[in-house]
Amino acid sequence: MSRSTLTLTEALKTYILEHSLRETPILKELREQTAHHPASSMQIAPEEGQLLRLLIKLLRPKHVLEIGTFTGYSALCIAMELEESAKLVSLDINTEYTNTAQKFWEKAGVSQKIELRLAPALDSLETMIKEGQSGTFDLIFVDADKKQYEAYYEASLKLLRQGGLLAIDNVLWGGMVVENDQDDPNTPHIQALNNLIQNDNRVFHSLLPISDGLTLAIKL
Repeated sequence: MSRSTLTLTEALKTYILEHSLRETPILKELREQTAHHPASSMQIAPEEGQLLRLLIKLLRPKHVLEIGTFTGYSALCIAMELEESAKLVSLDINTEYTNTAQKFWEKAGVSQKIELRLAPALDSLETMIKEGQSGTFDLIFVDADKKQYEAYYEASLKLLRQGGLLAIDNVLWGGMVVENDQDDPNTPHIQALNNLIQNDNRVFHSLLPISDGLTLAIKL
């Protein structure tokens, strides 16, 4: 009935959550606790977490990388669906945020699947490349410092195997990507990344209007 994406009213958003979301009690507890955090806007939406869980079930990856941990909701979504032999490497720099994450990973019984690396993400990415991990990751989820998005993208393509999936969050940035007369320092970097991906023959991609925008790109 529609040749373009629907505009989501609050009623439709509620309907989607009521007819799509299957959030476990531990995920709900972490999300609701994080909602009271001063930096709660960094939390992914629950419907995006649901999509990550679906992708893990579908792809059954063995080696997953997350750039940006925060309080661990997305990592928990990923890890709880990973097979026992699979591993998630999660990168962050903030011990306060990740202390919360680790408590919930332990509580959920998935901490053995997660390797947390605390260092600037670009340093960790360069270390992994030097360790010989290029071309070994099946799925990479990027949700960290927007000013570094282009650098994260390039490093991720090195680390991702051919046919692997790259998922990048916040690519619509509250709608500001279509505004050229605002002063937000992050917007130009996201615009530059979106332009890069659109013209990059190394990937095949789709930009989805879920939450704050999510790009899915397959490495060709």
